[in-house]
Amino acid sequence: MDCRGVSALETILVLTHVDDSGNALTKTSLESVTAGVELAHRLSAPLTIGILAADVNAAACAVGATGARVIAVSGDAFAQARYATDAAGCEALCRAAQASIVLLPGSSRFTRVAAGVAHRLGGVIDTHITGLAGDGTIGATRWFYRQRVEAVISRDTRPWFLLLDPGTHAAFAGEPAPVQVEQVAVALTASRTTVEGYRSPMRDAQTIRPDARLLFVAGAGWTKKQPDGQVHVAEAGELILAFLRLSGASLGSSKSLADQKAEGKAGEEQPVLPFLTHMNQIGQTGSTPRHPKGLSTCCHGEEPHAVGWRFIAERRAISLDPNCGWTRGKADVVYVADAFQVMARVNALVEARNSRG
Repeated sequence: MDCRGVSALETILVLTHVDDSGNALTKTSLESVTAGVELAHRLSAPLTIGILAADVNAAACAVGATGARVIAVSGDAFAQARYATDAAGCEALCRAAQASIVLLPGSSRFTRVAAGVAHRLGGVIDTHITGLAGDGTIGATRWFYRQRVEAVISRDTRPWFLLLDPGTHAAFAGEPAPVQVEQVAVALTASRTTVEGYRSPMRDAQTIRPDARLLFVAGAGWTKKQPDGQVHVAEAGELILAFLRLSGASLGSSKSLADQKAEGKAGEEQPVLPFLTHMNQIGQTGSTPRHPKGLSTCCHGEEPHAVGWRFIAERRAISLDPNCGWTRGKADVVYVADAFQVMARVNALVEARNSRG
């Protein structure tokens, strides 16, 4: 890693792609556009936006207000995510833009191909970038050691590919404007892969929703004995799933809850929430999601778990313990109450609101 930076004029390219509709740019792509506009302004550098899509007209108009040069690769070959075609398209866009800095959204589609494209162009790549700072030079920030250490990276090697984490920038929201799109030719080899379609779980079965405005986190307290001395796991599951269905929230889990097994060490029956997996786990050994709001329930708020909340803008918690760790500066609001009662009431209020439209 070289931390000296560069002073020569940069040329910035933002690579984007469309969503499943085939027309609109993804939210992560629009976030990358915002990052590119801000960086180009600070460095007084030319900005180019590259688009991969079957039809680029609507997507191009969405970024027309940036005033940037817009280039695109289009056609049926780019309607679906596929490594061979996406890598070739990104490479062609980079060569056409002659970019020294390439910003990409950290989507599954571009995460798959970014390193390969950087290698083809003799460049370098850094991933999980959370911010771009500096005047005259570029400093890319990212977190290390389970989101505990923030580093600023600079490099001399060009082109420099920067894969931006979702949720780190506001999505570009300029008024649609007509723009002249430069089509870039791509020489594609015969593809051995055919995309037949997508299969995804039903909405009620999908609990991880990265674009949700609210993160709902369940702790091990949901499966413990309640004030009546009994365990109410079935009721807990119904309350949690009902809230996810009514609110569209994303579900997170503490490590202790995700680690629970169907049978205890002594062979005793261990109650669990069957819809939880380690994919839901957040914290020091889990994910660090980025949602505007978060609600923690039946969690202790200790440091390993709170690390997962580092990037949640507004944090609230429900706990019966007035000395819960969430009350010691880790949450904006703490409700000292029974989570079962609170969530039952919240579900009723949300359902009534939804019924009114």
